[in-house]
Amino acid sequence: MKKNFENWNKEELILEIEKLYKRKKYGLVWETKNNEEVVELCKKNIPILKEEKNKEIIDKKNKNYGIFIEGDNFHSLTALNYTHEKKIDFIYIDPPYNTGDDWKYNNNYVNKDDPFRHSQWISFMYNRLKLAKSLLKEDGIICVTIDNNELPRLWLLMDEIFKSKNFLGEVIIRNNPASRNVVGKIALTHEYALFFGKSSSSKISKIDKLASEKSHKYIQDKEGKWYSPTNLRKTGVDNFGLKKDGTLHHRHYPIYVDPKSKKISTTKKYKIKIFPINEKGEKVIWRRGKEDIHKMFEDGLIFYNKTSSGDQIFYKHYGDLAEAPKSIWTDSKFSASEYGTPQLNDTLGIKSSFPFPKSPYAVEECIKIGCNKKNAIILDFFAGSGTTAQAVINLNKKDNGNRSLIICTNNEKNIAKDDTYPRIKNLIKGYKSKKKEISGAEMNLKYFTTSFIERGETDKKKFLLAQNSTDLICIKENTFKLEQINKDKYRIFSAEEKFTFILFDQLFIDEIKKLIPKYKGYIKIYIFSLGNDNFQEEFEEFENVETETFPDPMISVYNRLLD
Repeated sequence: MKKNFENWNKEELILEIEKLYKRKKYGLVWETKNNEEVVELCKKNIPILKEEKNKEIIDKKNKNYGIFIEGDNFHSLTALNYTHEKKIDFIYIDPPYNTGDDWKYNNNYVNKDDPFRHSQWISFMYNRLKLAKSLLKEDGIICVTIDNNELPRLWLLMDEIFKSKNFLGEVIIRNNPASRNVVGKIALTHEYALFFGKSSSSKISKIDKLASEKSHKYIQDKEGKWYSPTNLRKTGVDNFGLKKDGTLHHRHYPIYVDPKSKKISTTKKYKIKIFPINEKGEKVIWRRGKEDIHKMFEDGLIFYNKTSSGDQIFYKHYGDLAEAPKSIWTDSKFSASEYGTPQLNDTLGIKSSFPFPKSPYAVEECIKIGCNKKNAIILDFFAGSGTTAQAVINLNKKDNGNRSLIICTNNEKNIAKDDTYPRIKNLIKGYKSKKKEISGAEMNLKYFTTSFIERGETDKKKFLLAQNSTDLICIKENTFKLEQINKDKYRIFSAEEKFTFILFDQLFIDEIKKLIPKYKGYIKIYIFSLGNDNFQEEFEEFENVETETFPDPMISVYNRLLD
């Protein structure tokens, strides 16, 4: 917005010049006409999470809990910074593409003709990506999908937050083979996926390939391992059998083969004698020294074969069938038109009004290369219709994994109630598609909504926050089964051999001590305190007990993020 300097005094002009002088010289610089209201709200209020008990989905066979959070994702991410700081393995998000009237800033749809629409989008994304970064583990990875409308700005923004040195690559995904026609422009058939790591420890995972998909022939041995039959004769540079002085290289020697038994030796002179000679008749060298051949044959690593080029010695090149993912994905399974809307409608059992849902297979592929851990925690804070949830559930079914998910969405146009939650519920419980019965998934789901407690350092406000912290603590410790409760004095939750005690009244410490022997396993005790008292000495007789006060650590997290 243009500034009028005519009425400024000298001091004001000096301050403005100093501000301009300090401004970043390289990178992304932007202005907005208004601060984001959801961010401003947190200057006076602390976001908390409250469970909607009637929406929980419990599978007694499995202890894996998915977390569903309904509310503005800025508030959800703020709360998650208390429960999941440095715990997330992989983040996948598909934010609004800012093509016009597809998202809101301060409760108003952003029009494509708004002169501040790019700046508002950058501010909107910056506020959330900063919070998301602190949730990732040191080797964690984030993937953001986008089209060409905001790609240039998103890339610079990701460089700013995650640093360009942690850029892991971009993938072009053909998500719309039929193309999106734009008058006078190139018809679009693709979008982008940007991958950034939290640190130098973050690495893209290889993709498993079928033997039939590999460029070289692969054979499976009796133990189920795959190998490629490779000529023992060395190819490429430094394979010359004759040295510059005219003498033979020590790895240019004969290998003997018994034509009947197919035994191979360098000492026993069987009938077949093979030198490393290439197709041009030139003397080259073997890949291994003379002293290695006997052991390789005994170990079953080399064998004889007669080919159109004559007698040859091959070795079994064992290798991972996995390979680094390529930067262009064109498989039809990534098409949103073929697998996005149809799969969403099939899972819901009704026609959804949600526009342009992703293909679950595209999201699966992004997850596989972003994190190959079967017990990973995966976050999507632009959950939309719940495609990421379907991708996680599909992967768990395919490889017997135990990935857990955190899904954040608002309820704009009733999306959480009509699409996201019903879709995930059907995926967990099972549903009847148009073609067949689809089995459910071994997963639990807890449903939370965002709420607020007034910020402040008074004892009254601290106590109010503590009284409303139970759900946050349970999420942090992943303990949801209520074992015991004493009104507003204490509560005990569990998950297998792990227990969380939440003590609201220090006068009940002795009673808690009497209860501890009843619970076999690791115990974390949260004790309400108006200060930072350390109560560990109160429980030093118990080796399986750890203590933490609250709500001060919670307040410290929020102050760091929001001030």
